[in-house]
Amino acid sequence: MRIRQMTAEDVSAVARIEKECFSQPWSEQGFLDGMKDAVFFVAEDPDIVGYAGMYRMPPEGEITNVAVTQKKREKGCGRELLLTMQRWAAEHGITRIILEVRSGNEPAIHLYQTLGFEKIGVRKNFYQFPQEDADIMEWKQVC
Repeated sequence: MRIRQMTAEDVSAVARIEKECFSQPWSEQGFLDGMKDAVFFVAEDPDIVGYAGMYRMPPEGEITNVAVTQKKREKGCGRELLLTMQRWAAEHGITRIILEVRSGNEPAIHLYQTLGFEKIGVRKNFYQFPQEDADIMEWKQVC
């Protein structure tokens, strides 16, 4: 598996994964527009099998989305994407990253916790289709 920064040529593959994983997916145009303010990474094995994105506002970042195709879950792909994101953030002056995750998404919450994210709050009824709360999680770079 190879992790690299996403390019515009990757957007259609990333949008397909987004549609597979989320009830309210970003469109291809949404990813293209997002690339202006966010950094995205993709995982290839050999095709694109996952991605992660983060808005960057140094010294803070906000993870926009993380998704891995069903067939590649629980194989370390999400972990490698997030580790790459954390390294990139540290190299670019981002010392704090926040994200929202569905409160019932225990596998994702566990992954985030193993990478040093901590729950700092809840957004009630944040998600739709189905309606669900979001846990707000935070990672701070350890100096």
